[in-house]
Amino acid sequence: MLSKYDEKINSIREKISNLLRDITTADELSLEAFKLSDKVKFKEVERSLAKIGLKGDDIDNEIIKTFALFGPEAKELRFLVAYLKMTNEIVRTGEGVKKYARKMSEYISHEFNIEPLKPTILLLHKSSVNALKYILECFNEYENCNYEDTYTKVLVEESMNDDLFSILEKEILNRIIDEKELSIDYVKILGSLRKLERSCDRSVNIANLMLYAEQGGEIKLFN
Repeated sequence: MLSKYDEKINSIREKISNLLRDITTADELSLEAFKLSDKVKFKEVERSLAKIGLKGDDIDNEIIKTFALFGPEAKELRFLVAYLKMTNEIVRTGEGVKKYARKMSEYISHEFNIEPLKPTILLLHKSSVNALKYILECFNEYENCNYEDTYTKVLVEESMNDDLFSILEKEILNRIIDEKELSIDYVKILGSLRKLERSCDRSVNIANLMLYAEQGGEIKLFN
């Protein structure tokens, strides 16, 4: 029979898992929306993430109540600190997905031609989705997860993501030079694509926090 503390931790873990699942599903739908140039799907992404801030607050409140009720120490304290930081990273990832969906739904029917950039954007987006999937899978199978392996796989996706973003950044900057009248629009789309780059950074942060919760050590987070 589980103790009251273990029941509370399992409840918090389940809520974090559900939040991760919602964001991962929305990110996949956003990828599909861009692939098909489907504004309706982009709107669905926004709707599905409308309350992630409230869900994050609910998790944080449960963690704080657990601090107050049980006064955890050692490993238990490390878990709660990691989860508290993790919730912030997850919510910010979701907010980035929501903003990306809102902006990209405008650009797919804009006057400039985004088609030449589309293959690289799709790869960039796929890497951000893959990183979230690795984290969700590990979180759902926390008792059997190899946390170091998960962290390594997320790092590989983040490195690939950085390379792809650099390629897009260079291409868009060249377009700004050639199509000065559309320079503001290209700057805005680059800002939207950066949401995907930041998503991978945050996935690394989450994977690092998961590793810290299990093994201790040092927390190293992207700013």
